This record gives sequence, C-alpha cells and structure tokens, in this order.
Amino acid sequence: MSNKSSVPEAREALNRFKMEAASEVGVNLKQGYNGDLTSKQAGSIGGQMVKKMIDAYEKGMK
Repeated sequence: MSNKSSVPEAREALNRFKMEAASEVGVNLKQGYNGDLTSKQAGSIGGQMVKKMIDAYEKGMK
C-alpha cells in the first residue's frame, strides 16, 4: 500500500488535524518523525482523531 495521498493538498490538513488531536490528549508531537511515541500515545492520538471525525459526521447529519 502506498503512503501517498490521492489529494496532495490534504496532507497538510491531515497533519494539522493530527497535531490538534495530539495536543488535546496531551501528547507532544514534533514535525517529522515521531518514532519515539509509545503505542498508548499513538493510539490515543488516533482514537481522538476518530472521535472528532464521528462527531463531525453526526453534526452534519442533523
């Protein structure tokens, strides 16, 4: 599987979204490689991102 976005402009928006989610759960991300994160930290960032996406979708349905 490729790591390329089908919409190149979306990459920066996704990075901002990830940074925002990380700050909300108290994980300090740096630009670039973050291989020193624990699985718990990475999972909490991903979980927060999914939660925010679901909330946005549900608000759009109303």
